[in-house]
Amino acid sequence: MTHATSILASARSIPDLAVGVVEADFPSPLGEIPPLPSVTDALRLDAEAPLQREPDVRAAVRDLLRRDGYKPTGRGKPASEYLVKAAEGGFLGSINVAVDACNVVSLHSGLPISIIDLDLTAAPLSIGIGGADDVYVFNASGQEIRLKGLLGLRDAHGFCANPVRDSQRTKTHAGTRRTLSVVWAPPALAGRLAEAVTWHARLLTESGAEVNVVET
Repeated sequence: MTHATSILASARSIPDLAVGVVEADFPSPLGEIPPLPSVTDALRLDAEAPLQREPDVRAAVRDLLRRDGYKPTGRGKPASEYLVKAAEGGFLGSINVAVDACNVVSLHSGLPISIIDLDLTAAPLSIGIGGADDVYVFNASGQEIRLKGLLGLRDAHGFCANPVRDSQRTKTHAGTRRTLSVVWAPPALAGRLAEAVTWHARLLTESGAEVNVVET
């Protein structure tokens, strides 16, 4: 069973949630793969893209995150909304080919996408809802996000990603060779989710990765 399949199985136990999971195996470390101009050029709000942002999508994603008591506002808003702010400010740039593909699709689809380094995780991987004591560091400065009521991806050591901010523990880096992405959506946006997953997988393939896709 692939990581993607086990994640999907756990997601099915959570009402009102749809996810797409994309595993990618790159031919060399991410730090050695040059950015794709076709991808980095799309890190703009006015770029042509298969999907376009819609106000109803933003509202639906926020409703998904608040389903178990989490408040997706302010600094706790979905990652896809952070990308819009960054693009508006002109400081959404290239990180690596894996994260770039994630950010482009999230920016234009309006769906939050988590991406982790698979080799920094410990099986099994599953999706769950954060408890009152769940917390993790999300950046190199040591800042933390409290996970109570928030959907998230976890491994044997605890939560490592969610639709707001991914854990510093499992973030991609220059030596990353294998990644796993989770695209988060409510079931009402299943069509948009499928398009986003297909687009994300295509961009990763164009970057040279071998890709495995599983979706609801």
